[in-house]
Order: sequence, then C-alpha cells, then structure tokens
Amino acid sequence: MDDDKSKSTASLCLIEPEISAEELVSQLMPPPEFASSSFENYLPDPNFPSQAAALAAVKKFETGKSSLFSRSEPAPGIYLDGGFGVGKTHLLAALWHSFRGKKAFGTFLEYTSLVGYLGFQETVNRLAKFNLICIDEFELDDPGDTMILSRLLKELERAGVRFAATSNTPPNALGQGRFAADDFKREIQGLGSRFQIISIDGEDYRHRAIDSHSHNLSMRELADWVSYQSDPYLDRFADLLTHLGKLHPTKYRPLIMDVGALGIHDVYQLRDQVAALRFVVFVDRLYEQQIPLRTQGDIPITDVFSQEMLEGGYKKKYLRAVSRLGALCELY
Repeated sequence: MDDDKSKSTASLCLIEPEISAEELVSQLMPPPEFASSSFENYLPDPNFPSQAAALAAVKKFETGKSSLFSRSEPAPGIYLDGGFGVGKTHLLAALWHSFRGKKAFGTFLEYTSLVGYLGFQETVNRLAKFNLICIDEFELDDPGDTMILSRLLKELERAGVRFAATSNTPPNALGQGRFAADDFKREIQGLGSRFQIISIDGEDYRHRAIDSHSHNLSMRELADWVSYQSDPYLDRFADLLTHLGKLHPTKYRPLIMDVGALGIHDVYQLRDQVAALRFVVFVDRLYEQQIPLRTQGDIPITDVFSQEMLEGGYKKKYLRAVSRLGALCELY
C-alpha cells in the first residue's frame, strides 16, 4: 500500500504471540461485551415467554437445584438452545458472574483448542479444578471434536464439575447435516443426556440482519480511515490468512490484544474451507474484543464465504461470522 499515512501502521503478521498454559486457562472468562452481564439486566421479551422461563431455569441451576432430579444432587448441565440474539450468551455470562466457586468460560472451540495445545490429560487435570465450566457456541464440526468433548465432559463429570452451554442446535441433533457417521451418534446422544435442555424463542434483539453487507472501501478511503484510528493495524487478506494458519487458534486472542482497529485490503472470496473455518475463529475473537473493521478488495468482507459454504454443513457458523463481520464494520 503506497499511501504515506499507512507506512507506520502495524501489521498482525509481524506478531508471534506466546502464551503459557496458566495464561490460557486464566483467560477463560466472558469477553468484554459480557463483562457486566447479570440476571438483573437480562430483559426477557414479554412476547416470548420462553425467555423468562430460561432466566428462571438458569437461576435455579446456579443454586444447584433442578426439577429434573428427584434426589438432591444438582443437574450436571444446562443447555440453552435458541437462535441469534435471544440472550443465550448473556444468560451464560450472568451465570458465570453469579456462580460462587471456581469457574471457566469459553467457546466450544476454545476448549477443544485447549486440548490440542495442552494435551488431553493436562487439560483434564487443569479443568477438573473448576466447579463450573461454561461452554458458549457449542458446535461440533467434525467427529474428532465430538470425541474430544465427549471424553472431556465424562472425565470432568467424574470429578464433580458442572456444565452450562449455549448453541443454536439441540444437543441430540448435533452433527446432523455435518457428518453422518453412525459411530459417533452414541457420543452425540451421550452429550445431550448430560444437559437440561432449555429452548429460547425470540427475535435478534440487535435487529441485525444475518445476511448483512458491509461497505467496501477504496484503498484511499481505507488508508484515511486507518490513519484516524487509535492503535490501528493493516494487513493484506492473503498474508493474514497465511499468518493465522501458522498460529494455534489459542493464540488468536493474544494476537489482537493491542489492536484498536483493523484494516484488511485485497479481500477475495474464500474457496478453501480450512482457511474459511480458521477465519471464522479469528472473527469470533475480533467480535469479542469489539474491534472496528474496514476492508478493501474484490468483494465486501461479508461476502467472503462462498455460496456453497453458506449452504453446507457449517452454515450456522458462517452466518454467525457474516453477522459479526457486518457489526464490526459499523463500529467506529
């Protein structure tokens, strides 16, 4: 990029973050967007009674009581199922903030990535010290992840750990449309049996279209926008994807910790599903930190996933990323 204003702009591709096992575990907490979430500031939509019912159910779970069990032991897990923007993550974060005891909060991929980074037994040893594990965006992308999380939950349940999770798909339906291997159905159903399933209806409270479209800037407009931001970073799309491919997903959060705004240029539509799924994880981290984003290229960044991807087994994951990319491109 030739604009003089961009010459001193930092690049994510020059950052090689290092993170210890202790740091990985200590960062398992709600993202800044949900730092103040509570039961009190969750406002159920009166048009959808299931939202008030979900609030009551999560509160009851937090106290260790459940009508599902005739004995006095608490339910091992609660599972909030619903569409985009009905407050599932808010309730999960509220539970985390209210819960008295050692607790962890992370996305499904963060936990599977933790296993990949630390090893299975070391992950069990560290997470078994917690009383509550909160799992946001509970999604199974492949049979390997299914087995990893199933084994992890079984081991942690034996240690007395309780679980709370959110997703857009009921536990016993996880895997449908993504893989059809009968060998894993038993594992999927086993996961579902560990959770009290709470369905939440409603509209996206943000009133943000899932198929939103971002505005594509020119190179000059992108350079001008970057020049006015605090702690801006600017990268070519292909270079960024290559760099992300060299990093373990657990390092994406420390990669962007000092980023105040991000510009990406020469954006093109992705055809490689591995790169696309990796980019989804990166978008999740950007969204958690609410980092403003602007882009330039052949297409708007919200069109980065091909139609084939949007109609495939990872549809919900890609649509979530599109929605989040649209939101980030509206931040200033």
